[in-house]
Amino acid sequence: MTVASFDPNAQTVSMTEAALRHFERALAGKEGKIVRLSTKESGCTGYAYVLDLVDAAEDGDVVLQPNDQVGLAVAADAMALLHGTEIDYVNEGVNSVIKFNNPNVVAECGCGESFSVA
Repeated sequence: MTVASFDPNAQTVSMTEAALRHFERALAGKEGKIVRLSTKESGCTGYAYVLDLVDAAEDGDVVLQPNDQVGLAVAADAMALLHGTEIDYVNEGVNSVIKFNNPNVVAECGCGESFSVA
């Protein structure tokens, strides 16, 4: 198994090895659950990322299988905003956070909770 590295021209969403390990732990013991990525209008800049553990993809979702243990559904209405995004899991000091390396972002709010695209 390999994980695609960050490619701003990619048509889908990818995960780093660190993100895959994080979601493997989050999904452990939750038979049949998958990760769902969507966006919502939020904050001072425009949009916020939404990650949920769900039982199934919603109608129209793009369903990806980054590895054998992690399924990822991406909301169809968010694909234009998320095109080429890489999900990462990083340690920042004593905290661990999910990071979105999204090549479409042109601005983020100061607190990092929302973003806008061109």
